[in-house]
Amino acid sequence: MCDFVSRNKNLFEELDRFIDSLPSKKGALIQVLHTAQGIFGYLPKEVQLYIADKLEVSPAKVYGVVSFYSYFTTEPIGEYKISVCLGTVCFVKGADKIIAEFEKQLGIKAGETTKDLKFTLEGLRCVGACGLAPVVVVNGKVYGQVTPDKVSEILDHYRELELSC
Repeated sequence: MCDFVSRNKNLFEELDRFIDSLPSKKGALIQVLHTAQGIFGYLPKEVQLYIADKLEVSPAKVYGVVSFYSYFTTEPIGEYKISVCLGTVCFVKGADKIIAEFEKQLGIKAGETTKDLKFTLEGLRCVGACGLAPVVVVNGKVYGQVTPDKVSEILDHYRELELSC
């Protein structure tokens, strides 16, 4: 734990400032977990143990909350989170082929992250944009009427952003 904490000292200091600003630590676990995930990008064991200590709750309680809510992740996610809607309308219009094309081009399966931590691919139940089906969302940007042929174009856009930095 010391290695992770010392390597991420500034991030833990930011988390401390947030926790210290709370009017009460009681009942703040979910709020602190949301903030911690925003700071660290995910909730590794070391962060969960740190939060348990700071909030004076058991590590089991923290882990229970983290593992119950699908929003929280214990694995690092990519800089670009690609979500393919797999709801009924999107699926009927070929979402399975779209996710398969992303998997092929990225060399990962849905639920995984590329080794360079650039892309995370996931399937979602429904994003509520059925009129645009099939839908892909990348970091909140919605792409409608996506076809497998458009996957390269979407990925190239985000790869080009990396090159321009």
